[in-house]
Amino acid sequence: MVIPSYLSQFNYQLVGPEDGQRWVFLHGLMGYALNWRKIISGLESTERVLAYDQRGHGKSFKPMTGYASEDYADDLYLITEELGWDRFILVGHSMGARNAIMFAHKFPEKVERLVLEDIGPESRPEAIKYYEDLLGAVPTPFATKLAAKEFFLNEFPTRLRALGGHENANTLGQYFYANLIEIPSSTGEVTVDWRFSKEAIFASVKQGRAKDHWAELRQLPMPTLVIRGQNSNELSPEVFARMKVANPRIEGVEIPNAGHWVHSEQSQEFLRAIRQFAGLPL
Repeated sequence: MVIPSYLSQFNYQLVGPEDGQRWVFLHGLMGYALNWRKIISGLESTERVLAYDQRGHGKSFKPMTGYASEDYADDLYLITEELGWDRFILVGHSMGARNAIMFAHKFPEKVERLVLEDIGPESRPEAIKYYEDLLGAVPTPFATKLAAKEFFLNEFPTRLRALGGHENANTLGQYFYANLIEIPSSTGEVTVDWRFSKEAIFASVKQGRAKDHWAELRQLPMPTLVIRGQNSNELSPEVFARMKVANPRIEGVEIPNAGHWVHSEQSQEFLRAIRQFAGLPL
């Protein structure tokens, strides 16, 4: 019997020269590997880069359970063991950054440098209701991609304001629209629905936000860069300041004219920050 590889359960992108410095990128909640395409394109000429849809997201496998930060960390361990990657630079955004903290805590020998984008280690158990309301405000499935596009252009900003959401409606709307795919039904009809599992999203928020990770952050032994968007409503200035003094190996960069999605809104500045942190030419 042929046993399938662990990596085969994931949709992934692996680019760049095989002898290049190794990097792994972890997307945020409801994201997928291609969210990093602007950043990866600025590295792949010299660096070996892996990005993948994490469990429950994109085209990767979607188990019924296993959405704690520890589960995501174990996935990355098994993937990199299969690839034979002993050491690499790890970059995570939002939920991916929390998963990166856990991975770096559990497997510090594998992480050469760590980059955490726009999230703190504090717990927020109440966050689940916001995400339930947020996804509930998007009337999936849509009949067509055009209908979805018109919704995000015209109705979504109003619904977001009604929820008290502070995100940029245009940025979040584009992010959500990119997460919609055409799905054929058993009758042959095609509807437009989420590429991720909603149950996985809710489980990830519940389990990932159930407890804080300050203790793990303080113990990290590798050089760590925390990147905050100046206009972020996710990583507050106060928590950002606390992170920088929690561990002498942590440094911080705040990027102007960016909110929570720094790598998308200010991709060149984000790329410059991580290249400088890694000692690469600017």
